[in-house]
Amino acid sequence: MLHPDAVRFVTGYLAVADRLLPGRITGFYVVGSAALGAWRAGRSDIDFVAVVEGDLSARDVRRLRVLHPAGNARAVGRALVRVRPTVPGTMNGVFVSAGDLGRPVTEIRPLASHTGSSFVRGRGFDVNPVMWKVLRDRGITVRGQAPDELGLDPEPDRLRAWNLDNLHSYWRKWADRALAGRAPSLPFVPARWMAEPLAAWGALGPPRLHHTIATGEVIPKETAGEYALDTFGVRWHSLIRAALAHRRGEPAWPDPSLTDPERRVRLVGEFILEVIADADRL
Repeated sequence: MLHPDAVRFVTGYLAVADRLLPGRITGFYVVGSAALGAWRAGRSDIDFVAVVEGDLSARDVRRLRVLHPAGNARAVGRALVRVRPTVPGTMNGVFVSAGDLGRPVTEIRPLASHTGSSFVRGRGFDVNPVMWKVLRDRGITVRGQAPDELGLDPEPDRLRAWNLDNLHSYWRKWADRALAGRAPSLPFVPARWMAEPLAAWGALGPPRLHHTIATGEVIPKETAGEYALDTFGVRWHSLIRAALAHRRGEPAWPDPSLTDPERRVRLVGEFILEVIADADRL
């Protein structure tokens, strides 16, 4: 079941999609935190997999490029009214051809994808063993056949290796940038505004991957935070609790060592490196 706010975002987005590409989107599935039962109104975005009948012409791609800002107008409007540096409720997803659904996930070439402010043709990060496992096991059907009827192949034998590679290819670079004082940022957004969401992203994301490497199961970020408290040393507990508080919209954890935004992000970088080292040992 989707949260009522999530339903409104999804319904509005699909209405725009159907005007721009009438009759082409034959399947639409919500994945990510919403599918895992951890979506939070006013804090989470919405991940999806859209199934498209046929290939995309150049005209279709131009229309699909318009879909991201037009379909997310409601979320952007709310963020502006509430003066937020991030845009909760954003619809982020990947478009795949109906004819490719039965192929092993690592062999599928997405038609297009959009995340945040980025739109790309012929690529999409969310076509991977983790997301395909979530889609097959927990995906929420908005349109089309049930996920277990799609003949999906998440390639479970690649699941652990894919997560370990993601820790090294994405998260190690993220940690190195944080330690060098060059953490990711958003244009025109003061760094102090981004310190808390960045710290929460970095403190909860890698433990999620660590858990999958250890168990073969995919969990949401909040559950990953609880897992991290049980798995990693007390040195990191204040950081993890602060990340969980941000994720839940609760008051910040009162720890003097986390009040300096730059120090907090650097600490996240150190924590990520420890998570990666422990994952390597697994």
